[in-house]
Amino acid sequence: MSLPVLPSRPLRPRLAVRLKVRCAVGLARLLSTRSPQHIRSVMTALSARTCPADYAEARQARDEVLSVSPRCCGPSACLPRSIAVALLCRTRGTWPTWCVGVVAAPPFLAHAWIEVAGEMVDEPVDSNCYRKFFAVEPVRDP
Repeated sequence: MSLPVLPSRPLRPRLAVRLKVRCAVGLARLLSTRSPQHIRSVMTALSARTCPADYAEARQARDEVLSVSPRCCGPSACLPRSIAVALLCRTRGTWPTWCVGVVAAPPFLAHAWIEVAGEMVDEPVDSNCYRKFFAVEPVRDP
């Protein structure tokens, strides 16, 4: 992705929330340096025994991540940003669908994002512009 990303509404979260967000962002930055297979396996494990996040929950988590971490607003920060949002949702017992794919038309750029019920959460373009490689969805206990 080549566009900087801003929160839909800038937030000033409480200290406890800011600390939780910073932890999620730190873990996301660390995880984003690993191989795609490793990231996917960790995210799959974390999605177990979760309820699907609703759009408002995922959007709130995304706005908190973007408000607290300027690095996650960067033009090439989609991977740590999307991981951080999913991790933050996980701390609240929910999980959005975490997706990885590419822009559908040349130039083929990689991108990571979150979805709720098949709808991208606050992405600057429509989901038709992307081709999904894989997604990690919430998994309830059988």
